[in-house]
Amino acid sequence: MVDFDILIIGGGIAGAGLGAALAGRRRVLLVEAEDQCGRHATGRSAAFWLESYGGPAVIPLSRASHDFLAGHGWLRTRGAIHLARAYVFDSLPALERLDRAALEARIPGLRFAWQHGRDEPSCADIDVAALHAHYLAELRRGGGQVRTAAGLVAAVWDGKTWIATLAEGARVTASILVNAAGAWADPVAKIAAVAPLGITPKRRTMVQLRVGQNGLRHLPLVADADGGFYFKGEGDRSIWLSPHDETDSAPCDAAAEEIDVATAIARFEQVVDWPVEAVERRWAGLRSFAPDRIPVYGFDRAQPGFFWCVGQGGFGIQTAPAASALAAALLLGDQPALDPMPFDPARFG
Repeated sequence: MVDFDILIIGGGIAGAGLGAALAGRRRVLLVEAEDQCGRHATGRSAAFWLESYGGPAVIPLSRASHDFLAGHGWLRTRGAIHLARAYVFDSLPALERLDRAALEARIPGLRFAWQHGRDEPSCADIDVAALHAHYLAELRRGGGQVRTAAGLVAAVWDGKTWIATLAEGARVTASILVNAAGAWADPVAKIAAVAPLGITPKRRTMVQLRVGQNGLRHLPLVADADGGFYFKGEGDRSIWLSPHDETDSAPCDAAAEEIDVATAIARFEQVVDWPVEAVERRWAGLRSFAPDRIPVYGFDRAQPGFFWCVGQGGFGIQTAPAASALAAALLLGDQPALDPMPFDPARFG
C-alpha cells in the first residue's frame, strides 16, 4: 500500500492551493524544501488583483477567483490607473478613458509627458498571507500533511508508484507526484526523470520609497501601459515601486540588485515630481513562466503519474482559487469549470 495518494512538491500558493482543494478527498503530503512554506515568490508578491493582467488565457482564472477572495475579506479595493505618453490602449478597450485633467486630479504632481490614461477601479490589494495560511490550514483540516525542510532528493517511478526520497532522509511512496515547485519546476522534473518544459524564473524587483508627498496610503496602482514600471501607495508618504523587470535567473533566494533599484527610481522620477527621500526596503522574487507565458496544469504526456502545476508567472496569487480548482479537477478526473486546454502540458510537444 502506498503512503499517500498524492505527493505535492512545493509549498507556495500553487502547491498549498491545490493541496487544500484535494483535502479530504485524497491522502495528501505536501513537502517544501525551505523551513517555511511560501518563502520565495508567494511571500514576496506585490499582492494585487488586476483583472486586465495576464492575457486572454489568464483573465478567466482571475475573474473566477474574485468572488472567493472577496468573500473571505482578502481584497481591499484600491483601483488602478494605466498611464501612457502616447495612445497605446488597444489591449484595454473596455476601461474608461482618463484625460489629462482627470489624471492630474488622481495623481498629484504627474509630469506633463503623461497625457493618456485608463481607469481600472476594480483593482484590489490581496491579503496574500491570509490566503496562503487558509490553504495550508484547509489541507491539514482535511487530513493532509505538510513537511518543511524536506526538499525532493530522488523520485523513481516503478510503473505504478512514485518512490521519493526527501532531504530529511525519509522515503515516501505516492501514486501521483505533483510538481508545484515554482522556480525549481524544471529541476524537480529532472530529479523525476521527466523532460522539463522550459519553465524560466525571472527576477522582479520591489522597492519601498519614502517620498516628499503626503496622502499616498490609498494611492491607486499606477502602471505604465508600456510595462516600464508600476507603483502603489503603502503609507502616508511611502510607496511600493517596481521597474517591472524580468531578468532571467537561476532558481535561488533572489535579492534586489543595485542597478535594478536605481532603474526603478529613475523611471519613477520621470512620472511624478515627488522627491525621493529614502529607500526604506528593497527585495526581489522569482516569477516563473512557461515558454508561452501561460500556466501549466495537467498530467505530463509522457510520464504517468506526474502532474504539472507550474508557470504561474506574476498572476499566481490572483488566480489561485480558480487555478487550484481547475488543477484538482484535472488531477481527480472531474469535469473542470473552466476550459483546461490552454493550460495543457501537451501543448509543448
